Amino acid sequence: MKLFDVYPRFTVNPVRGEGSWVFDEHGSKYLDFYGGHAVISIGHSHPLYVERITEQLRRIGFYSNSIEMPLQDELAQKLGKQSGYEDYSLFLCNSGAEATENALKLASFYKGRKKLLAMDKAFHGRTSAAVAITDNPKIQAPINKGHEVVRIPLNDLEAARKELESREFAAIVIESVQGIGGIHLPEAAYLQALSGICEETETVLIMDEIQCGYGRTGKFFAHQYADIRADLIPVAKGMGNGFPIGGVLIHPKFEAWYGMLGTTFGGNHLACAAGIAVLDVIEEENLVPHAMEMGQYLMEGLSTIDSIKEIRGKGLMTGLSFDFPVKELRQKLLYDYHVFTGSSSQKEVLRLLPPMNVSQLEVDIMVDSLRNAVKSL
Repeated sequence: MKLFDVYPRFTVNPVRGEGSWVFDEHGSKYLDFYGGHAVISIGHSHPLYVERITEQLRRIGFYSNSIEMPLQDELAQKLGKQSGYEDYSLFLCNSGAEATENALKLASFYKGRKKLLAMDKAFHGRTSAAVAITDNPKIQAPINKGHEVVRIPLNDLEAARKELESREFAAIVIESVQGIGGIHLPEAAYLQALSGICEETETVLIMDEIQCGYGRTGKFFAHQYADIRADLIPVAKGMGNGFPIGGVLIHPKFEAWYGMLGTTFGGNHLACAAGIAVLDVIEEENLVPHAMEMGQYLMEGLSTIDSIKEIRGKGLMTGLSFDFPVKELRQKLLYDYHVFTGSSSQKEVLRLLPPMNVSQLEVDIMVDSLRNAVKSL
């Protein structure tokens, strides 16, 4: 048997990671400024993270949600405290797509509606409803196209108002920072006004924090820059630092009943141990303000590279716009300068998503490597 060939792959085989670095089988060292799609939040193989998962595995690695699991309560309490959503509930699952799917299901249950309002350039996952609200027809199979989805431009308040005043929509779904779409941010005034419209029309406001959440932007959740509170908040990537875990933060107005949502693997012992370790490291090492500080330092360095046409983002979630496709630039950075970076659906945009504990020296290495790589092209 061979693998189903759906991933274009770089010819690099990382076998070990440490902090912001990975090492291949030959011992060559690579600076990781992508973190496997923003997953690595506290650095590769953080000692506390490794210790907690190892200790948990020695005790018990898995049982289903049919038994008591105090680790889940601990994770929920710590997440509520650090995020400022202590009065919300947490549903645990395995991935960002699953978190989105469950958020959409909750929204539909809320008022019995099924239409969804989504954004141009959005990406929310690859499962049934999640891929339906993703702005990429190429990855939508015919079975995904049965969902009732209306798409509008980000930051177009009047377009949103016009649709929501019909009171036909279960939810409006917005990435607090559009990641794959090219690092585009909703404006604070837009989100504030939209929050009011959602309340008036009894539409559920879902702020997708799967990629931008968990402190990456310099606040625990990126939508908190707008000083709003979402009804449902899907989270995943940085939540487990590489261990598969996702979740939905749920407003108190949603009433749970047995069987409403469910998952076999979600919230298992190992996943919770990973999630708790991540939150403990974020708190103990002050990584949220550090992400803000290093993000500002990174943008200052990038601003000295003339070839960059625009720098977008918050904290350590950065998009660089060039006047040429970045595919060759990414390859040169990886193979010649040993730096991992990311792409987006906009071919001219390079994405930078380093671990939140990246150092000033590592930022300097990234900026110098990018400057030299651009020159060499």
